[in-house]
Amino acid sequence: MLRSLFAGISGLRVNQTMLDVTGNNIANANTVGFKSSTTVFSDTLSQMLTGATGSNAARGGTNPVQIGLGVQLAGSVANMTQGSAQLTGRSTDLMLNGDGMFMVQIDGQSLYTRAGAFTFDETGTLVNTSGARVQGYALDATGAPTGAPTDITLGTGSLTPAVPAGVELVSFSFGSDGVLRGVFSDDIQRDMAQVAIADFNNPMGLEKVGETMFRESANSGAAQLGVSGEGRRGTITGGALEMSNVDLAAEFTNLILAQRGFQASSRVITTSDQVLEDLINIKR
Repeated sequence: MLRSLFAGISGLRVNQTMLDVTGNNIANANTVGFKSSTTVFSDTLSQMLTGATGSNAARGGTNPVQIGLGVQLAGSVANMTQGSAQLTGRSTDLMLNGDGMFMVQIDGQSLYTRAGAFTFDETGTLVNTSGARVQGYALDATGAPTGAPTDITLGTGSLTPAVPAGVELVSFSFGSDGVLRGVFSDDIQRDMAQVAIADFNNPMGLEKVGETMFRESANSGAAQLGVSGEGRRGTITGGALEMSNVDLAAEFTNLILAQRGFQASSRVITTSDQVLEDLINIKR
């Protein structure tokens, strides 16, 4: 059987995968916090026809003679660059400027996201559009984060010092440091909680789980938790969202490349079939 048939089939498969990835990027061009992906191809194992030989007194060396057996998908690489900002004016919408991800809890597992479209539910807990609870830190008397990450709520029971009886929350806002600050009926502003920010040694190694959320993988490294502006972690902008980082011009170019690659691989199969047909006709 002609090797070119199998090479053509492998070309069809990987270019179909490139079409799938590119189509998904284009479909999510307006998805908040979405990170695009690109495909990387590599050749497969080559068949050795003649090995290399070294030179000697009688003759020079020769290079190996190898025939490639097609192409394969080497990987799908996530593009974790910053997306553009969209101002919304909603006080619970948060955008990260720089590295890091918001940490959320849902169904007992910790997930991470760049989509900061948050809101408070009926219990006063900060959640995302999927109902995952945004994680943050309680603050001590000096305003420093303390303890393990926990749910961020509008409740005043955990504030230090305690809020006097009869004093109610009037309004709230998030600062660039991720601190939830409330203005109370006694005209005093109090820090209520601080949003937790997770950083990873290899964020491109995170596994997508849908709904614009990620989870740790074997190659992402463990989440390094902290707060806004600490280490490599970025700052927070309230009243704004990070949009998708999809570059439509680049994606449409990739779409054309994948289409042409698919057509060329189809042509290889057609030509190989014609060669086999000629061989059969010779036999006849």
